[in-house]
Amino acid sequence: MNREDIAELAGTAGLGAWTAFGVLSMVVIGHEGAPLFTDEDALSWSVAHRPDVALAFARGLTATGTGVIPYALVILAGLLTGRTTRQRLLAATLAPACLVTGQGLRYGVLELIARPRPALSNWAGNASGWSFPSGHTTTAALTAGLVILAISVRAPHGRTPLCLAVGCWGALVGLTRVYLGVHWFTDVVGGWLFAVGWLGVCLCAAAWWLPPRLMAAGTDTAGPPRERTRR
Repeated sequence: MNREDIAELAGTAGLGAWTAFGVLSMVVIGHEGAPLFTDEDALSWSVAHRPDVALAFARGLTATGTGVIPYALVILAGLLTGRTTRQRLLAATLAPACLVTGQGLRYGVLELIARPRPALSNWAGNASGWSFPSGHTTTAALTAGLVILAISVRAPHGRTPLCLAVGCWGALVGLTRVYLGVHWFTDVVGGWLFAVGWLGVCLCAAAWWLPPRLMAAGTDTAGPPRERTRR
């Protein structure tokens, strides 16, 4: 896939996600932050199904969606992506830059919409600030997306199981926020949409503006097999 195709695919996915996120945001604002769709049902089910083992697992998993772990993962993914020192350093710089700028933008949206969280009596974990879109969800989804991109570039063969595992981790971190009662389900959906949209923007920009030699980190530089010389 050439850089124009990558830019078009990323731009299309990002635009679609941003559009859906914008619609969901307008619905949240229009309802003044009140629960939507399946929000109350998902919260009620979560509160009613919390054995100690499941709670411990959810708390441990949700902790991986914030703090040092996501940034360490994207930096490591960047270092593994490039074939040259310059490519590795560039990827290890751009990946966390995508993550931190996405978080900054999300925080602005969070303050603008100012959606209240579920009632404190439902909480089984720590949380702070407004609710939409979910911060842990956005961080984990952005991290998962960046790691999957790195895997796709560096290991084009046999990558599916590993990509699925990373994707499941990113999705489950978001779901733990509902299970722990600190977010509505639509907060999590908003985080997923926001992450896909921002990843699309970053990948599209990289495909268009980075020099071709830096975008070729994961391509097979050996070229097609040479024909045998006839004797």
